[in-house]
Amino acid sequence: MATIVDRIANADTDLHAFVDEPGRPVRIAIEGDRIAGRWPDPGHLPPLYGALLGVKDIFRVDGLPTRAGSELPAEEFAGPEAVAVTRLRDAGAIVAGKTVTTEFAYFAPGLTRNPHHPEHTPGGSSSGSAAAVAAGIVPLALGTQTVGSVVRPAAYCGCIGFKPTYGRVPCDGVIPNAPTFDTVGLFATDLTLMTAATAALVYGWAADPIGGRPVLGVPAGPYLDQADVGACGAFAAQITGLRAAGYEVREVAAFDDIAQVNQRQIVVNLVELARTHEPWFDRYADRYRSRTAAAIREGRSIDAATYAAALDGVHAFRRTLPHVMADAGIDVWICPSATGPAPRGLDTTGSPTMSVPWTQAGLPALSLPAGTVAREPGGPALPVGLQCVGRPGADEQLLAWAPGIAEALRNHRSSCSSPTASSPPAVTSA
Repeated sequence: MATIVDRIANADTDLHAFVDEPGRPVRIAIEGDRIAGRWPDPGHLPPLYGALLGVKDIFRVDGLPTRAGSELPAEEFAGPEAVAVTRLRDAGAIVAGKTVTTEFAYFAPGLTRNPHHPEHTPGGSSSGSAAAVAAGIVPLALGTQTVGSVVRPAAYCGCIGFKPTYGRVPCDGVIPNAPTFDTVGLFATDLTLMTAATAALVYGWAADPIGGRPVLGVPAGPYLDQADVGACGAFAAQITGLRAAGYEVREVAAFDDIAQVNQRQIVVNLVELARTHEPWFDRYADRYRSRTAAAIREGRSIDAATYAAALDGVHAFRRTLPHVMADAGIDVWICPSATGPAPRGLDTTGSPTMSVPWTQAGLPALSLPAGTVAREPGGPALPVGLQCVGRPGADEQLLAWAPGIAEALRNHRSSCSSPTASSPPAVTSA
């Protein structure tokens, strides 16, 4: 266990993926002894035995304070350990430490840097979790997604990120942002580990999904127009590679009302963020960062009728989108994971726009590393991701199909040397 402590101490000096923790060596040693005593038979070990886990600092973890990237007293957030953390520990994982989050999983960034190019954002809000996995410090980390907070940082940092179907993983013990959307998610170095961890987390995991290849759907129209030129160019190359590998890819007209979809997300998020912080904001308003405080005040100013209309729209959208997939005969939507590669600077976490419809509909969404793109001529090559979105409740099937899709992407990258779709830097397993 000394190795992981050294790895965090050495790598995190510049990366800042982990929350500082006095006494980390002793705690991790105790955790190691705990799992060794709990599973003494090497022939009967749980699926995540000894896997080192980063935990976004909005999850409560027994023995560690929770601050949610804020200056509020940790005592305000005390309570039982998050169910997601307990489930992963029960599957053999060891908590390596708390990872940095934006303040209260909103937009005010922490200190974490992109592990590929430190002058660029790692994304958010699950900044530290994505960076820690991508940098090879830990192989697995917990995050959450309220808009794009798993898929986007996974793409920016060049690792695998998965947001399960809304409601399949309990959020008990997680500081809420907007409960209508909040979903526990994961980052992992490989799909085998991702599947094992997800199986430990979700309700009613089905171990035997059907075989075959999915029919892929591209949401043609104004939704894709939100992505920048580099992301669109990389996406076009990814489609070419998937078709070359034998996948059927259909264009499906979708989201002509994307502006309304985006606006609903904003309204519901702001109102519910304000409600979440009612117990704290009036007492500690001066300790909140300006962007978070402004969002809470804006959420308080939205009238009940506007919120109710937006919420009705969300629920109608959740009912409708699966029918669109069925009518088009597609199994998985594919699209860019983000509007482009990670922006330069650490004062923003980038745009979550490409995740909005999928999060709003509660669908399972997976970001696969899909090459690199330079934001400007002569600039550094930065990771991009392919977002794969399944039908509601079809988490098992989406993850079962993912290795084939990932292999097609790798094979296509290896057969061409385009500067907008080159191979990402290797991610070292912990």
